[in-house]
Amino acid sequence: MDFDLNDDQRLIKESLGKLLSSRYGDFAKRDSYIKQQDGFDRAVWADYAEAGILALPLPEAHGGFGGGPVETMIVLEEIGAALAIEPYLTAIVLCCGLIVRGGSDAVKADILPKIASGAAIAALAQVERGSRFDLHDVSLAARKDGDHYVLEGEKSVVIGGGVADHFIVTARTSGQRRDLSGITLFLVDAKTPGVSRRAYPTQDGYQAAEISFGQVRVPAAQIIGTLDQGLPLLRRSVDEAIAGLCAEAVGAMAALTEMTIDYLKTRKQFGVAIGSFQALQHRAVDMQVQLEQARSMAIFATLSVDEEDAATRSTAVSAAKVQIGRAARFIGQTATQLHGGIGVTQEYKGGHYFKRLTMIDQMFGDSEHHLRLVAAAGGLLPAA
Repeated sequence: MDFDLNDDQRLIKESLGKLLSSRYGDFAKRDSYIKQQDGFDRAVWADYAEAGILALPLPEAHGGFGGGPVETMIVLEEIGAALAIEPYLTAIVLCCGLIVRGGSDAVKADILPKIASGAAIAALAQVERGSRFDLHDVSLAARKDGDHYVLEGEKSVVIGGGVADHFIVTARTSGQRRDLSGITLFLVDAKTPGVSRRAYPTQDGYQAAEISFGQVRVPAAQIIGTLDQGLPLLRRSVDEAIAGLCAEAVGAMAALTEMTIDYLKTRKQFGVAIGSFQALQHRAVDMQVQLEQARSMAIFATLSVDEEDAATRSTAVSAAKVQIGRAARFIGQTATQLHGGIGVTQEYKGGHYFKRLTMIDQMFGDSEHHLRLVAAAGGLLPAA
């Protein structure tokens, strides 16, 4: 199988790399973006839109370029290397994926061009207190009232929720809290009466929010997917998001590994560069091995997200998440140890890579959670 990028894909990688280098090349700029009211710089988001990055995975019929999983992998790997903080994963990969697959023609025509142009941002409101990593643990209720549904409940840790113009909300329309059926996805305008939110920064420089829905009326036409059967659609889009997270982690790990090796070449002790010490060379090699294993699994996840069989797809993505989580922990810890005290200072970029990698491991299930899923499925390969 040919894993080389084609000319268009190389152009995407090069152009986005240049854009992010200009915006994030000076690490102090990132801190200034974080301190802005939205938690990121809207001008950078506008740059994404102008470069076609926001429209890249969207259908051509709705202002997009029809890109696939490989193009998404390229974008998120560059975002990971730059430690960029814009909500690309949640707004574009996750929410747009849900709308493309489950939205009505009217919803697609209304929302997708706005997102592609950067005029609107969407966020997934799925996590609830106590739900942990289970997508089917939903207690926020949606009660039918004529041609509307009335939403009542709360969502937690909504990434990008503080700036979102639209929420895709998982709601319980029938059954009990942890039933696999009875879950419906709703597209909710953030300005709808009864929606309130409290934004806060996360440890990795992003921004999340607690969202309350108090008697929020949503037209039935705003349902994404099928009534009571939203879980399979949600799982597929989350699988795509996890594959994207794996790519982002690879970008961050590659940058952190390169930074660490450069530090070993320049930091001197006893009059020589510490990179000349064989024990430290071995540690650097171990980082490279973990990085390449993670890269292979990220590619595996990317090539698996178009698999129509849900069990096969989810098992492949979970296996990748396991390897990514383990590699991220090893590379982050080793980089910190090899840097010494500077590795944990707020002013140094290395520690911020480790923070982001730690958060990536936690998003949509940590490595231990996904290892249990792979084990329950019988491993990556079917029994003979």
